Amino acid sequence: MAWLLIIISVVLVWVASLCKTRQASFSPSKTVFLNNGEVLQKRNVLLVIAHPDDESMFFSPTITFLNSRGHNLHLLCMSTGNADGMGNIRKEELYQASAILKVPLQQVKILDHPDFQDGFGKVWNHALLAKIIEEEVISHAIDTIITFDDYGVSGHCNHIDVHRGLWMLLHDTSERNIEAWELVSTNILRKYSGPIDIWLSILSSMCYPSENMHCLLNKNPHKSFLAMAQHQSQWVWFRKLFVSFSSYTYVNRLRKIK
Repeated sequence: MAWLLIIISVVLVWVASLCKTRQASFSPSKTVFLNNGEVLQKRNVLLVIAHPDDESMFFSPTITFLNSRGHNLHLLCMSTGNADGMGNIRKEELYQASAILKVPLQQVKILDHPDFQDGFGKVWNHALLAKIIEEEVISHAIDTIITFDDYGVSGHCNHIDVHRGLWMLLHDTSERNIEAWELVSTNILRKYSGPIDIWLSILSSMCYPSENMHCLLNKNPHKSFLAMAQHQSQWVWFRKLFVSFSSYTYVNRLRKIK
């Protein structure tokens, strides 16, 4: 009987958490992400990722929120994900996933640079990363950049290198009108708590209220599954479980990089 009560409680919390996603965002400071309280101004946003499928596995709540607010989103993927020799396939899969996520295909750029090859133990050139990101900023009049934090969700070295490349750009550039935000990595228990982490993210934000932290809730988590399913070369059983139970499918906590 006790186990039955526990299962019922978990199911009820799970359902309540999914209902909470309809709110779209939460901020303890009462400000909306990328809105200073005045008339909403559309931003030119650059999302920088390391591999095809990062956008669907980790950033779908952010992408969904940006689209719902009418911001102009550009996606820069620093590699084709060619670790297993399927770079060309994964490149096309990213275009298909971007269509599901409503990112205009002409605003999706995928690099195949010899210095940015997918794989653990492959250190990417931070200065070159900074230069390429800066070129995109100038080319598309970008005013907001979003990427991984210094742990990169999973500790993947390529994710961390992308963060460090952006940090180098922000540190060295003379352009000070760029806002940069990082996806906050969570511990392993929260990472696999599914939509339940929504409540933990909100509670954490309430304990430390700041305009430099926002929770973006995924109003349509089913779209994350559809987008990730476009990455057929990666859509194996453990990634299906990941998308189902990963908190990143349901909520993104973004922290401003100072």
